[in-house]
Amino acid sequence: MSTPVFYGPIGQAVRKITPYVEADALGIYVAVLSMWSAAIGGTVKVSSRGNARPVLLWSALVAGTGRGKGTALRGAQHVVSGPLGRFLATHTTSGITSGASLVHHLWEQQEATTETEQGRDVRALVVEEEWSEVLRRVKRDASFTTKLRAAWDGATLRNTTKEAAEEVRDPAMVLHAHVTPSDWTRYVGESEAAGGSYNRILPFLLGSVPMLDDDRLSLPQVDGSELSDAYGWATARPRVITLSEDARPLWRIVRRYARILGETLPEGQAVFIERTAEQTLRVAACLAVSECSEIITEEMLSAAFTLVRRSVQDAVRITKGADAPRGKRQPVSLAEKVRARIEMHGGRATSSQVLPYVGASASEVKALSEVVVTVERSGKTGRPSTVFTLRDDDSRHAQVTKTAAAGQRTETDRNGLNVVRMDAYRPAPQQAPEPTPVERPEPARGSNPFHALL
Repeated sequence: MSTPVFYGPIGQAVRKITPYVEADALGIYVAVLSMWSAAIGGTVKVSSRGNARPVLLWSALVAGTGRGKGTALRGAQHVVSGPLGRFLATHTTSGITSGASLVHHLWEQQEATTETEQGRDVRALVVEEEWSEVLRRVKRDASFTTKLRAAWDGATLRNTTKEAAEEVRDPAMVLHAHVTPSDWTRYVGESEAAGGSYNRILPFLLGSVPMLDDDRLSLPQVDGSELSDAYGWATARPRVITLSEDARPLWRIVRRYARILGETLPEGQAVFIERTAEQTLRVAACLAVSECSEIITEEMLSAAFTLVRRSVQDAVRITKGADAPRGKRQPVSLAEKVRARIEMHGGRATSSQVLPYVGASASEVKALSEVVVTVERSGKTGRPSTVFTLRDDDSRHAQVTKTAAAGQRTETDRNGLNVVRMDAYRPAPQQAPEPTPVERPEPARGSNPFHALL
């Protein structure tokens, strides 16, 4: 699978909060870009071959229930809520289920802002966290998909009623939706995509949701000064973003990629990627604006292409009926493995309860700063055993220190082996005698989800 490049101040902010969010970082990055494009969409356009059009990025996070779609959205809101001021609070809506309601919402906002100091404002961020409900209803309204296409293109929208005609020029509406793979396949059909309605939306399959050890941690503050300055720069006056000369060779490659791929894929899949080049240009323009630049560099275009290529791959996977790809397991440090084993055994674990499951020798574990090592002897002639506790567990450390007052003698260093056993997931009785270590064959390393505890 293509790995998108998280570019510029937006990418930096997403990387900072990712360790604290139980969601795929890709979902946060995509949601931030959609919000960002909605915020700057009223004044910023992108141009190639002398044709200026919107920078609006429509996206869909595609994943099963409980796979972090909502969490990714909250993380994105945390990133941009400061830099964008009150934009999210005043311009976010949902539940638009007809073409008439879409136009009416933008028209009402236009009428309410025409006489204000800032002037006419037709920006809107439509967030549909239960998009399948909307898709069920809009099938009864033939005008919805037509209005949807016009909104993405930035074309004039019109409603004709008995009372008066409602007209909105240069709309700047962005759609960000959440949907399951099965509902995408069911409601976003080939015929709708072929008409151009839903292939304007970039779908992204989210990976596995990481599990955090402590869900009480709050998200760290993000320095949004760069994005705040860029937002002020972008909205101060109309701006047109163009390609630099050094980016044009890559731009030709992007256009060829989209055309060749579209000709080689089956029609049911090719219709979803017909706008690959245009989407890449829009993403690149948003990245350029985040750095207060009216020029798209080769680096910006390349970063944008990695994101859109990932969406192309995901679109093909969805149409094949595939589920989200499994995320790669993050490497776990030795200290985290040892802590997990000690906590599993109530804060006090013997060497035989730790070493065979963390893939390290006794000397390596003893060298960890957070681990306290003591030696206990059972009776006068009993075999001494090494006991590991955590340094921050003061009460238990004091108890172990008192018990181990006699005879400080350590056992011989030995290398532990990774062994997957069912009883590894159950705390051993504290009174059980220490088993004699035996040699076990080295197992093949796999993607066991509990490997952090082994």
